[in-house]
Amino acid sequence: MTNITEPPPNDGEAAAESTGARYQFPRWANYLFPTLLLVAIGVFTYIPLLGTLAISPDTRAVGYQPAQPVPFSHALHAGKLQLDCRYCHSTVEYAAFAAVPPTQTCLNCHAAIKSDSPKLALVKEGFETGNPLRWIKVHDVPDFVYFNHSAHVNKGVACESCHGRIDQMEEVSQAKSLSMAWCLECHRAPEQSLRPREFVTAMGWDAQTATGKSQTELGAELAQDYHVQPLHFMTSCSTCHR
Repeated sequence: MTNITEPPPNDGEAAAESTGARYQFPRWANYLFPTLLLVAIGVFTYIPLLGTLAISPDTRAVGYQPAQPVPFSHALHAGKLQLDCRYCHSTVEYAAFAAVPPTQTCLNCHAAIKSDSPKLALVKEGFETGNPLRWIKVHDVPDFVYFNHSAHVNKGVACESCHGRIDQMEEVSQAKSLSMAWCLECHRAPEQSLRPREFVTAMGWDAQTATGKSQTELGAELAQDYHVQPLHFMTSCSTCHR
């Protein structure tokens, strides 16, 4: 028979065998796997969360308050003076868009009231030249969304439901997210947002105080009286995405 012998150990192996020593990992190696695991969890949760927040209307749009060319105070005009929204936004009852008033509308009052105010300089210039003021749009829904002001106003949806307490704003800011989820909250339960048409521009209106009925009770009656569309239509994709 052929004798098979193992190769002689090298010096390191011989030394280890002679001393009985074994290789020991450094102490920090005990924390390596948990650390890598935490990093992996962080990467796969933090980055998607950050991306979601970056595109969410709740973080991008709510509170948006651009500086306008003319410092028009809704708190003064709609709040203190209690001008009806429709005096300036005169198309909301029959058009899809709530028109921004021409300079002539401003001068209906300001030709006689505070006509020398420097705040009105651009208004007068626009009226004299025929060039409209370039207001910066605040409530801007995506191009792929169809929104009709008249459809909502004529069904009893109040201005403040979407625009917030505009009568308390010195400078207009976006109060609601205008996201699809936010719209669907109302479309799924419209009775929670309806009021009599004659009060759609009233700020701080309360169903219980004004009518003695709860919002749910009154809203259900108005939904029937105003022929609000059924749930399947209100939540259909094609209703808003045409």
